[in-house]
Amino acid sequence: MGQQRYVNTRLEASALYEVVPEVYAWVQPDGTWWVNNAGAVTGADGTIVIDTCATEERTRRFLRALAAATGDAPIRAALNTHQHGDHTYGNSLLPEQTVIVGHESVRAAVLADFVIDGCPPFWSPVPDWGAVTRRPPSLVFRTQLALYSGGRRIDLMHPGHPAHTRGDVVAWLPEERVLFTGDLLFHGLTPLVLMGSLDGALRSLDWLAGFGADHVVPGHGPLADAGALPGILADHERYYRFVADTARAGLQRELSPLDAARRADLRDFEGWRDAERIVLNLHRAYADAAGTDVDLLAAFSDAVEWNRGPFPTAV
Repeated sequence: MGQQRYVNTRLEASALYEVVPEVYAWVQPDGTWWVNNAGAVTGADGTIVIDTCATEERTRRFLRALAAATGDAPIRAALNTHQHGDHTYGNSLLPEQTVIVGHESVRAAVLADFVIDGCPPFWSPVPDWGAVTRRPPSLVFRTQLALYSGGRRIDLMHPGHPAHTRGDVVAWLPEERVLFTGDLLFHGLTPLVLMGSLDGALRSLDWLAGFGADHVVPGHGPLADAGALPGILADHERYYRFVADTARAGLQRELSPLDAARRADLRDFEGWRDAERIVLNLHRAYADAAGTDVDLLAAFSDAVEWNRGPFPTAV
């Protein structure tokens, strides 16, 4: 894509890319559990950050690289694209005067998050968050909000329904045609809808396509351009329909989500990491069919059993 690359010296695999002038994407390979992408938009009056990272160490790496690229421009605001800790735990490391922005559901979810106090042993090694604390959005909205960085407009928009979570928000730069999708897109990895809606995630794909973006920063995985986006959306649709079909067959046969996952043929998605999310996504589909909420402990326990052990992580 021809972006300028600012490599962080402590973690060479992670890098800050200048997508278009003064619009940056922080890409952390390989994008699996707790290893997200973030970004920033900067201008004469300061910087707006789009998501932080899961741990103190990873967030500080991102902020150091951003400071080097922007001449240490002040961070005026930060958007959380949704509630999960890989996108929010680093909020507490931002300057005190930085305004944290997010969907109205994200504030309550961050305040209620218990994982930041001690991660359950569903991952190996168990993540070390470092010196991070809860810092929820202090400015919230329901449908959309416009921010400005200098003269540059950034539209923050909710799809109108749950998808990856209840509070997913994209950041859209209409003039530059840059779209930060948060975890509505996992590029080359298994998507996750455990805390959202399978049907909503499927419906969100047409919504994302409607932006007509030239540059896409997914929540996890490599950056993409307009040529790659249709294929990424088609892959997500194929996977979501596969989950729906697997859930439908499992319910008809009175199988548990775990047993349905064990019978699922994932060969069409064998290049995607985090395959165990089939179990979590089936728990979501079963709960939606029953009109109930997901039992998160049961879902993660089943996924660990399917995986024959905890999920690997690099945080």
